[in-house]
Amino acid sequence: MREIKKEKIPRVDGAGIFLDLDNFKEIMKKMGWNEYKPNAITGSLSQLVQIFAAKHNANILWGLDQERGTEETYLEIVEPDPDELYADLEEIRKKIEKLGKETKSNAHLSIGVAYGKIRYVKPRSRRELIRTPLGNRAWRALKKAKKTGGNIIVQI
Repeated sequence: MREIKKEKIPRVDGAGIFLDLDNFKEIMKKMGWNEYKPNAITGSLSQLVQIFAAKHNANILWGLDQERGTEETYLEIVEPDPDELYADLEEIRKKIEKLGKETKSNAHLSIGVAYGKIRYVKPRSRRELIRTPLGNRAWRALKKAKKTGGNIIVQI
């Protein structure tokens, strides 16, 4: 009987990105928005993430929700241009901040970005994403953004 040779998981340089609306549960309660339907903020974030993903050939691995609206999501991009990536993420952050002012919800977006090796793994949950080296670093960058008050992009 022949032995099956195990292949190494291929790894490439890339970026892991967590996006998360700041204090959004409290905002939804204050505004009286239904958590099961998209609102001005979560619906817009869903669209912005899809446009961003298409532009950068990003894989949306977790969190995008067209039916309910997106509150948080995780993407990975193979061999990104860090300057272009930052500029596009800043544009998303500013658009959500502007919408927060227009809706009087004061919504903000925090973003954590980490650069490193990507493993080709299809995660099933945020917990599984955080267990990957790149996902864990992006999660730590997001937490750092939130600790400083939110509404910023932290890259590590």
